[in-house]
Amino acid sequence: MAQISTDIPARLDRLPWARWHWLVLIGLGTVWILDGLEVTIVGVIGPRITDPSSGLGLTDSEVGIAAGVYVAGACLGALFFGHLTDRFGRKKLFLVTLAVYLAATVATAFSHDAWYFYLCRFFTGAGIGGEYAAINSAIDELIPARVRGTVDLVVNGSFWLGTALGALIAIPALDTSLLPAGLGWRLLFGMGAVLGVAILLVRRTVPESPRWLFIHGRGEEAEEIVRDIETKVREESGKTLEPAHGEIRINQRTHTPLSEVAATLLRRYPKRTTVGLSLFIGQAFLYNSIFFTYALVLSKFFKVPDGSTPWYLVPIAIGNFLGPVLLGRFFDTVGRRTMIAGTYVLSGLLLLGTAALFNAHALTPVTLTACWMVVFFFASAGASSAYLTVSEIFPMETRALAIALFYAVGTGLGGIIGPVLFGRLVESGVVGDVVVGYAIGAVLMMAAGLVQWFMGVEAARRSLEDIAAPLSAEQRQMV
Repeated sequence: MAQISTDIPARLDRLPWARWHWLVLIGLGTVWILDGLEVTIVGVIGPRITDPSSGLGLTDSEVGIAAGVYVAGACLGALFFGHLTDRFGRKKLFLVTLAVYLAATVATAFSHDAWYFYLCRFFTGAGIGGEYAAINSAIDELIPARVRGTVDLVVNGSFWLGTALGALIAIPALDTSLLPAGLGWRLLFGMGAVLGVAILLVRRTVPESPRWLFIHGRGEEAEEIVRDIETKVREESGKTLEPAHGEIRINQRTHTPLSEVAATLLRRYPKRTTVGLSLFIGQAFLYNSIFFTYALVLSKFFKVPDGSTPWYLVPIAIGNFLGPVLLGRFFDTVGRRTMIAGTYVLSGLLLLGTAALFNAHALTPVTLTACWMVVFFFASAGASSAYLTVSEIFPMETRALAIALFYAVGTGLGGIIGPVLFGRLVESGVVGDVVVGYAIGAVLMMAAGLVQWFMGVEAARRSLEDIAAPLSAEQRQMV
């Protein structure tokens, strides 16, 4: 392959914000709404699908297993599609992964046995997991460096818009006076498919990442896309574009061997790898353990009726969304190191306080919800920054697979063990058992925050190529 010099990264980073950037966010960022919708649907229908009249009649433990199967699918899907994303491009894969999600979520609505439900949940998770790798890569490679942190946190925080949407539509869907017990929960999965089709229509207009193109021998196509973007941004913003400063010299390649990816993560950037794993394990255990089983906690320990549990999720979802929205800009101004460490440690401390109150029987459904809302205001900003971190601190050629790897390992440990463990803890009916689960999640969050503080990379407002030069660059730095 040829050796080229290009100023494409600098040209993309210096662009003023315009309507074109909003199109990218709508077409790509809305995947987190789908994920939030999927996770919420399973959480709120947990009590319903344990009812024999639902047509499934799962046990509480089987609901936890279904959650674990979904996360297992997401982990494996992330790894499989993440490798393909680095090899064949961002656009091809973010269209394929959305199609996988659509087919699987529609199939879930026709579940009749536990094994079939598990199978559909696995492939739904695989589609969503693949989305994470393709979408995070594409967004960070198209968004200007000065606002990358703010945008990434808001995008990842939009998961909670899906959560709120799922909770709100679940209220009438689970009302047996409106719909039969065996029909309402099935319609909820159809809602996800409708939203997915709308996203697919917008996503088709989003271009391939020019950064991926010029490395993989398609420099002329990259130039054409960037010129088109510059024209649109200039017309939409009404501003004269500033000159772009800085070029990067690249030895183009067709693909990056997996052995080189492994060497990059383990030998070249071992500290960054430790940080990424810590952030993902902490947030995955906390979120997946609580949100896959929260409805069971409310119904079993507080006797909240099945059809009412979604009401308690709406304020929690709002707090989760407001955290990244209100705190996101500080990740670009105050900096990554301080904000990531701070949100992780503070959310862990707040969860320990909530666990102590729960253990003392001092909470009601309303006050427990208020505690969760405060905890996750900070935890959501921290969790969103985990995806931002692993997306920006590794070289271009490894980005999608790195995201997939950290998501898979972190979520595999925290997201599979968490829901399965919590399903059994809740099923025991013992308050102290649930408190132990909360404490484990809190400690893991605080430990991850400390790892970030001592070993994290300050990436705020820096070009992706400055944070981690491409493997194909003529000169590369080690940090």
